[in-house]
Amino acid sequence: MGDSSFLQLVASVVRAIPKGQTLSYAGVALRANKPGGARQVVKALNGLKGIPWWRVIKSDGTIAKEMVSAQAPRLRREGLEVVGRRVRPRGRAPKHARQAGPVTG
Repeated sequence: MGDSSFLQLVASVVRAIPKGQTLSYAGVALRANKPGGARQVVKALNGLKGIPWWRVIKSDGTIAKEMVSAQAPRLRREGLEVVGRRVRPRGRAPKHARQAGPVTG
């Protein structure tokens, strides 16, 4: 799979994350047909524009420390609770998808 195909899949997966929900970098990689590709997702997100990148967090349910000031306010506006670096839906248990099927299309 070429870099541009992977970028397109990552963009598609991230656009499909509903407002007020998150998906881990590993979850995005799985849906983009690249198991184990969480680091490649990070690199892809750095090059993509116009997608809700703030909905992608670490597998442990936290925001990377260098991203907290940019990411936390956006997640809060979507109704998520951010305490320190930890993200969780308000009034519910965390819902961080770490496994998912591939995107078809």
